[in-house]
Amino acid sequence: MDRQEQIRQEIFTKVQEYYRLVHQPAQEADFIPGESRINYAGRVFDESEMINLVDSTLDFWLTSGRFEQEFQIKMASFLGTKHVVTTNSGSSANLLAISALKSHKLGDRRLMPSDEVITVAAGFPTTVAPIVQNGLIPVFVDIELGTYNIATEKLEEALSPRTKAIFLAHTLGIPFDLDRVTAFAQRHNLWFVEDNCDALGAKWNGKYTGTFGDLATFSFYPAHHITMGEGGAVTTGDYALKQLVTSFRDWGRDCWCDSGQDNTCSKRFEQQFGSLPVGYDHKYVYSHLGYNLKLTDMQAAVGVAQLDKLPDFILKRRDNWQRIYQELKCFEEYFILPEVPRQAEASPFGFVLTVRDGAPFDRRGVTTFLEECRIQTRTVFAGNIIRQPAFTDSGISHRIVGELKNTDKVMTDTFWIGVYPGLSDRMLEYVFEIFRQIPGKFI
Repeated sequence: MDRQEQIRQEIFTKVQEYYRLVHQPAQEADFIPGESRINYAGRVFDESEMINLVDSTLDFWLTSGRFEQEFQIKMASFLGTKHVVTTNSGSSANLLAISALKSHKLGDRRLMPSDEVITVAAGFPTTVAPIVQNGLIPVFVDIELGTYNIATEKLEEALSPRTKAIFLAHTLGIPFDLDRVTAFAQRHNLWFVEDNCDALGAKWNGKYTGTFGDLATFSFYPAHHITMGEGGAVTTGDYALKQLVTSFRDWGRDCWCDSGQDNTCSKRFEQQFGSLPVGYDHKYVYSHLGYNLKLTDMQAAVGVAQLDKLPDFILKRRDNWQRIYQELKCFEEYFILPEVPRQAEASPFGFVLTVRDGAPFDRRGVTTFLEECRIQTRTVFAGNIIRQPAFTDSGISHRIVGELKNTDKVMTDTFWIGVYPGLSDRMLEYVFEIFRQIPGKFI
């Protein structure tokens, strides 16, 4: 072992010692009921992530590099998909996916201004934002209570001559009906994009979600199934779409060389593009007006270690979800419990509850009580996004299919609690104890 490698190993040993001295005790600290906070989500890690992170900083390759390449290969292998393009967030992944479908390189199939994209109003805003930001028209369809996914029987009603795409999220890790949505998209020659940011590891008929659409998106924010701190990815089985996503991510450039590489095609100074001079440097040819939304190698280094833990994370989330479901079944007269379609295996992001009409309490009351007891809660994101200031104050063009009755119900009466792998048995038992107090507190 040369001196450089020896020093590196010594540093890794110290990182391991530091983790065990500082971070491990914090993660394993005794839970004190009523005092310790039970978060809805959080990062779960060990020395592996920290060693990888330090390893990448010692390289001092500050943009995408060897860890990003490793992450893309490992994630593609896990999902069983051909191409993974990393980016700096799940929201950026959504923006890249929709932007790629507007490329002139897609010919007659490209999305054009005022084309319509079917989606739902009950979700995260950055599923809808890229539709609007790209000059497209979101078409909002109501959802089902229980799964909180699109009411697929409304799809045909949502169709118009301007409909060109469908963009849907698997809400809180529960897959929507991929048989019906996929068939609908194929029947009408629509682009189909899956927002899989909350559902990494979920399956439909044994196949991972995020592999059904033309494109799919993922988020690695700390609340999600794995984390890089910030980070995201777009996946596809189509090489041409992969190239378009990469172009929009990398300033819009036409060149497909990896960072730090030149002349991979051996034609860098030999081609003609647009009205540029013959032989204009291909690294500075721009086929799109894009962005810089790349991932750093330090983020990817953390993600590589997290991917190794992903199967256990998924199992723990499912186990926590199932335990909560069994414990709260006795409260069905007050709450609508979540449902998982029989064809699906959820990879739960949270455990979602809707206060029933006529219950002796409302969402505000029960979530205030839970928060006072140090149990963190969250709403289903934007609720009904067309009631958010971004829509009501901006006059954004959109179309609504029928009534958004269930969407409004979610806006007023739905919340969720955590199922993430950092929850201990004692934490869950405390959650159950507090829920048992709810009827007596409000009746």
